[in-house]
Amino acid sequence: MKLKLTCKEAGRLISEGLDRKLSLPQRTALRLHLAICDACTRIHLQFQFLRRAASRYPGPERDGGES
Repeated sequence: MKLKLTCKEAGRLISEGLDRKLSLPQRTALRLHLAICDACTRIHLQFQFLRRAASRYPGPERDGGES
């Protein structure tokens, strides 16, 4: 894994990181990229927000509502 990522590669790692734990080289490369790229940092924050919001939504099976 190279340490210098493109925004496309960073976006893929951001997405993959939602579903699984990234390897140490992947996490390191992503952190370095996020430190210098405002656009990818905003995307990362948006993904985190959506994940938190979705985890708090009870959904139809938990709130007794119908689909």
